[in-house]
Amino acid sequence: MTKNLDNPNKKHQVNERRKQMNTNTKKSILTGDRPTGPLHLGHYVGSLRQRVLLQHTHKQFIIIADAQALTDNAENPEKVRKNILEVALDYLAVGIDPKVTTIFIQSLVPELAELTMYYLNLVTVSRLQRNPTVKDEIKQRGFGASIPAGFLVYPVSQAADITAFKADVVPVGEDQLPMIEQTNEIVRSFNRIYESSVLVEAKALLSSVTRLPGTDGKGKMSKSLGNVISLSNSADEVRHKVKMMYTDPKHLRMEDPGTVEGNPVFAYLDAFDPDKEALEVMKNHYRRGGLGDGKVKQRLMEVLLAELDPIRIRREQLANDSSAVMRILKEGTEAARKVAAKTLDEVRKAMHINYFTNK
Repeated sequence: MTKNLDNPNKKHQVNERRKQMNTNTKKSILTGDRPTGPLHLGHYVGSLRQRVLLQHTHKQFIIIADAQALTDNAENPEKVRKNILEVALDYLAVGIDPKVTTIFIQSLVPELAELTMYYLNLVTVSRLQRNPTVKDEIKQRGFGASIPAGFLVYPVSQAADITAFKADVVPVGEDQLPMIEQTNEIVRSFNRIYESSVLVEAKALLSSVTRLPGTDGKGKMSKSLGNVISLSNSADEVRHKVKMMYTDPKHLRMEDPGTVEGNPVFAYLDAFDPDKEALEVMKNHYRRGGLGDGKVKQRLMEVLLAELDPIRIRREQLANDSSAVMRILKEGTEAARKVAAKTLDEVRKAMHINYFTNK
């Protein structure tokens, strides 16, 4: 036995078997983004940094959800099209590795659309209308009574995405928990009706990081509100946006006591400043007065640029060869199709609609 293991070929075979075993036992993750604009610090803190870590411990699939983005951008498909590359550049620049993470384009995996069609028969319109996430997003977009049907049913499309890759884990914010609940309702209904165990229930993985507020202090970061710092912003743009950030409106003079809680500048420092001890000293100084907003913002500029400069440089390098980035997406999409096609085949068999095969 020892002699065999000393053989280089045998060692290679053993290592390959171990690698395969590790891959097979890893839990699957599905996560992703709508390509409606470049990604920003809210995405970075809330999910991107986490994905870089999870890709080494899980079998990770990242979906660029262009079909979902079209549910409220149907009249502007070019916006979605051009941002596919932008989002992919952000992924690669922050350290998502296509060798261990499958990055794919939603609309180019038609199996997802077929699964959506089957799942729609398991969900009522009233149930979709009661989904808190859908209700909130309909209100935010001001659809009124003119709700696009595709938008109303996008939780079902999301269920197809999750189940196609048999995701055990789906990283989400608290506002997205109803989407995971609805996915699992579909899973249970399918498995019960068709007496199968084909589909797998997913667990939500909540981010441990508090959501970043917008730079204007008005709720969360939002591309549509223009209150974001994008990963693709230049150093000068970052400095300008930090300089213009909302702070404590009652902190009019340097000697005035200031409020840290609810102050966006300190929220960003909490998320990015590596020197937590010095940050606490700064907070206490600000609370008792004698520390101007300019000093606090200067510290935030330093911290953000230290974090973002390597990402921006890497992004610029990648953007110089966009065809290589698109090849990564093409290969990832082809790999994703194989996985989704296998699940779809199992679904069709469970439903007894695999008409031309007895297998």
